Amino acid sequence: MTTAPADLTRSRSRLLELPSELRLDSPNLGDGASLWRIARDAKALDLNSSYSYLLWCRDFAGTSAVARDMSGQPVGFVSGYLRPEAPGTLFVWQIAVDESLRGQGVAGALLDGLSARTAERHGLRCLETTITPGNSASERLFASYAERHDAQLTREVLFKPGHFPEDGGHDAEVLHRITPLAF
Repeated sequence: MTTAPADLTRSRSRLLELPSELRLDSPNLGDGASLWRIARDAKALDLNSSYSYLLWCRDFAGTSAVARDMSGQPVGFVSGYLRPEAPGTLFVWQIAVDESLRGQGVAGALLDGLSARTAERHGLRCLETTITPGNSASERLFASYAERHDAQLTREVLFKPGHFPEDGGHDAEVLHRITPLAF
């Protein structure tokens, strides 16, 4: 099915935009330490090693995005990848925004900007992420994304606590699947 030009225009008009003092960009190797700090300070994310953020900025820059302030410093990011077994599916690994900018639509604008860029370069039919139960901010973020894009949101447990090596130390991860997407 091909999307009509009017449908594309309507779809793009619903995309959230970053506040005027911020700009959307791709991450680069020099951003790895900043992204690690933003993730650490978010406190709601599983903090990965600083090495993993460096690799992410090098190897997955094309399917990730940063919000930069006027000085060029990252103040928010969304990291993702195209699933090898489902190339039209963007999996969002992490999304975080500097505390001073939370509640201003930055996370939603990052998701929309990355989705539009991914759709243009690779095609995009589905967005997936996992959220631990009780992370209501993330649940609201992805539910509003689905609503903005007139897409269906389904949820199912992807990883049970027993899948993790910690002995009962990790909550389940619920897969949030948003489809169909049209850009």
